[in-house]
Amino acid sequence: MQQFSNLEISEIKSRIDQIQQLLGSRESEAPAERNVDRPAASPPELVDRVAFNIQMRRIRKSHFAGAQMSGANWDMMLDLMLARTHGRLLSASDLATGAEVPLSSGLRMIAALEQQGYVRRTLDEKDRRRSIVRLTDEGAARMMAYFDAVNNAWVDQQRRAA
Repeated sequence: MQQFSNLEISEIKSRIDQIQQLLGSRESEAPAERNVDRPAASPPELVDRVAFNIQMRRIRKSHFAGAQMSGANWDMMLDLMLARTHGRLLSASDLATGAEVPLSSGLRMIAALEQQGYVRRTLDEKDRRRSIVRLTDEGAARMMAYFDAVNNAWVDQQRRAA
């Protein structure tokens, strides 16, 4: 299995930051300069988007009851799900780097996720100083159930809007 390196994660994060800055600068353009193919959201559309995001947060809380699933913890779970999907391995330091937290904080977060039964740590066979973090079957099942629920909520939202 191929692993994400700290460098690869940093490069991806840098690209995402660049895209976010580019999108942010487009949002701040004057209306005359705005892309005519993408009209500004009307207040009702904006309310629907905000309401949908709140619904996603509630769905996440219900699928991960009792676990802190926001911020860096959620970023780690997303990284682990993506790694599992692509057959890659992530180390604890990879996860901390990807979540933009110090390694000590990242290790505490990983320990909490491990206590919840969502992740498992093992020693890297090639470098016994590193620990590899993987989603457990339970963690992967919860992530899949979450994404299924979000997808269903999105389909319902689109159906109501039509």
